[in-house]
Amino acid sequence: MLAKPHHIISPSIFRTPENFVPPQIIRYRPNATTIQPIPISFPDKRVPIQEVNNEKMVAFWDYQFLFMSQRLEVPNPIKLKLIEGSIPKDFPSGTYFLTGPGLFIDDYGSKIHPLDGHGYLRAFEIDGPNGEVRFSAKYVKTKAQMEECDPISGSWKFTHRGPFSVLKGKMIANTKVMKNVANTSILKWGGRLFCLWEGGTPYEINPKTLDTIGSLNFINDDDEVYEARVDQSHAWDVVARILKPILHGIFKMPSRRLLSHYKIDAQRKRLIVMACNAEDMVLPRSHYTFYEFDINFKLLQKKEFNISGHSMIHDWAFTDNHYILFTNHVKLDILGSMAAITGQAPMISALSVNHSKTTSSIYILPRFSNTTASNCDTDEYWRKPIEAPQLWLLHVANAFENIDDDGNVTFQIHATACAYKWFNFQKMFGYNWQNDKLDPSMMNCKEGKEQRLPHLVEVTIKLDRTKKLRECTVTRLNKRAKSSDFPVINPECSGYKHRYVYAAASCGSHQTLSHFPFDTLLKLDHLTKKVFTWSPGSRRFVGEPMFVNKGSFGEDDGYLLVVEYVVSRRMCNLVILDSKRIVEARAVIARFEVPKSLTFPLGFHGTWTPKE
Repeated sequence: MLAKPHHIISPSIFRTPENFVPPQIIRYRPNATTIQPIPISFPDKRVPIQEVNNEKMVAFWDYQFLFMSQRLEVPNPIKLKLIEGSIPKDFPSGTYFLTGPGLFIDDYGSKIHPLDGHGYLRAFEIDGPNGEVRFSAKYVKTKAQMEECDPISGSWKFTHRGPFSVLKGKMIANTKVMKNVANTSILKWGGRLFCLWEGGTPYEINPKTLDTIGSLNFINDDDEVYEARVDQSHAWDVVARILKPILHGIFKMPSRRLLSHYKIDAQRKRLIVMACNAEDMVLPRSHYTFYEFDINFKLLQKKEFNISGHSMIHDWAFTDNHYILFTNHVKLDILGSMAAITGQAPMISALSVNHSKTTSSIYILPRFSNTTASNCDTDEYWRKPIEAPQLWLLHVANAFENIDDDGNVTFQIHATACAYKWFNFQKMFGYNWQNDKLDPSMMNCKEGKEQRLPHLVEVTIKLDRTKKLRECTVTRLNKRAKSSDFPVINPECSGYKHRYVYAAASCGSHQTLSHFPFDTLLKLDHLTKKVFTWSPGSRRFVGEPMFVNKGSFGEDDGYLLVVEYVVSRRMCNLVILDSKRIVEARAVIARFEVPKSLTFPLGFHGTWTPKE
């Protein structure tokens, strides 16, 4: 389907916002170069300002505007305009928090990768009984953000290039690489709110004001440095030993827990943190540590595991009695490493996916045992990985295990995954550090290669009573050729067998943007294998869905929250859908409009927190 020919090609001309917001409730940055939302890339100024009917041109600039920067903060919540439907009286009051990058361009010509953009926290406070939604937004005041943004003038100057970016004029000898941007996801635990970034410690946020309280390290063993044990001399060990003093001494990278992932075990009321060292990815053995905390942040247990092979974790799962690690095979690029260290290429250029591996390794790790953390390696069954058909695991929706009367164990994991041939560290989101453009073609592969794209999968692993592998299968849940990601379920079913999975997906109606950005919400009925979809319309895209439970016994009896990006109008809407009515014309319960001047870029992950 061709996009409608009414695209304004130059973003430098913005009309007066359609929904004017009083200035006292917005924190303006008066002396900054611009305070209007601007895309990561600009059209050539030689191109006349006119309506364009070229579908590829429209799609290209729609893609750029999905990653527009937003400098304005909204410290005082504003009431959003209801433009469709109404909020039901039984809608539970609470707040939908959404984080993601907020700024991609500074005032000195540098443009960064979306993954390196500073965390911009958005909050939609939903008042069910009164049918109102109030919106606020603030930047997470990380150490790097306070260094790169002048609080008086509001001007920005990037000094940290970040793992995925290269700065203009600062290529050589720029040792500021790792900046905690707190832009990946949101965690609510023990009544406290945290913004997370995999490469650093969480930042605590005041959930009412969105003010940054400060960073909080759950794990207080920073001085404990783990040296990976190598049984025999290995070429990568030599490389790693050369790189370690450079990374830690010159680039000031932390020596421990560079990568951290957080998950909540709602059934046991525990916070689980998985941590590993990034440098281990170039060693023949990696070290993973699991920490479990109670609601008061008291450490309940610590388990350590040594995993063979050069691996990287993008996401993982847990069940009642096990941690499940999906290790993705990576390798060190020598030439890329040298270019990255000298500042001539992003640091991520040092890593690449190891395409020579025809399978993926899955580890079933014992979560509890009678042994202590120091000698848990005596549990032998987990040492040998389960070799599954090759897949790069992206996001886990749910995992659970079942033990039959004979002691046989079956694990089932629903997640999204892609092929190794599609996943590319350097080109994620189509970022091109050499020309500062976002190329949508990377996220939209050519016809015939759709099977490589992210899609819903079911991983089934069966072990006998002695923990020996009986069967491991990977099944594609959605037979549609188009891509899907960000899977969620009713959180009440977490850790148990579930029936429904929801995800952001593509319907394929856009010729150029046929797979990403996502333009559809998908509902999969695992019992009947039926797939239901809802799409917002032409040139409208959606982010990660969020399930809000009604509190009833029906698994799909609830609501879905999703942000709708209306790129044709440069606006964002919060949409509330009835999860039972997906595919029906009356699926939309309510739609609230964010003022045009406050349009924000694509978010990553969010969380729903009921009102206490």
